[in-house]
Amino acid sequence: MTNVILAGQYPANTYEKLCEQLKGLPVNVRAVDDPDEYAAMTDAEIMILRIFKAPKEVIERNPNLKMILRWGAGFDSVDIEAAGKQGVYVTNTPGANADAVSELAALLMMAVSRKLLVHTTHLRQGDWSKNEFINSSFTLMNKTVGLLGAGNIGRKVAKKVQAFGATTVYYDPYRLPEAMEKEFSLEYLSLDELLPRCDIITLHLPLTEETRHLIDAAAIEKMKTGAILINTARGGLVDDHALFEAVQSGKLLGAGLDGVEREPLQPDDELFTNDNIIVTPHVGGGTADIGEAILPMLVGDIRSLLSGAAPRFVVNRQFLPEGK
Repeated sequence: MTNVILAGQYPANTYEKLCEQLKGLPVNVRAVDDPDEYAAMTDAEIMILRIFKAPKEVIERNPNLKMILRWGAGFDSVDIEAAGKQGVYVTNTPGANADAVSELAALLMMAVSRKLLVHTTHLRQGDWSKNEFINSSFTLMNKTVGLLGAGNIGRKVAKKVQAFGATTVYYDPYRLPEAMEKEFSLEYLSLDELLPRCDIITLHLPLTEETRHLIDAAAIEKMKTGAILINTARGGLVDDHALFEAVQSGKLLGAGLDGVEREPLQPDDELFTNDNIIVTPHVGGGTADIGEAILPMLVGDIRSLLSGAAPRFVVNRQFLPEGK
């Protein structure tokens, strides 16, 4: 029997649904949602991971580990090189959370554009702010939205904002095929071309050494005055202090952040001091129904591993032993 560990916190009934979908396979499934228990765990052979991290120490502490499956698209919480050197597959679930994250990105665009948090704060203070911010409130109609990253999530964001009348352009280190650009009504631009052209810029890239602080003070300076920045990808893509300074100064109209550098933010963090910055606690893919898309992908990769085949959604192939 193979030990399958469901590590982290998940939507209600995820454990039961996972057990049902693994029924008949030679596995023992255990849920580990306590950090101390996770830190002491040494018997994981297959590990599904959400919230918790898997640095080199965790991987080495579980010598029989064969695969780490990330619940979601991002895998920066796993030391993929250390896993590969130990012969451990690391997989993700690309596209499974694309609907949820793209909805939040569009929501944050509109919330910032229409001063949602600003109005709420003023109303709670007894100020009926109906006309107070009319000259700094905007629709998505006829705006240019720039996507940094045109993967599964970015392309769904494009379709959503187009439905509100926006035009979409994009930058991605890997340009889409021409047919896909036409299908999603996306115009490719270099990063330097995109930054000054867009009313809203939304990030949908992984966090790597190459993308860390992609949006820094210099990049923000190139952006259109009065633009909005949205990050529903990963904290670290944006220099959050430079962003705060840009909103404070009026260079940017505001920002919507589901990923920040200093997770979890403390109540006195500077990002909370400006109502034109809306922060959510990394909940883009955190919905009760997200498992309907993710669980079949996880179970498929577990079935492949148990049958002796390579999993489908491997993200650390470059670090695995040759022939694995």
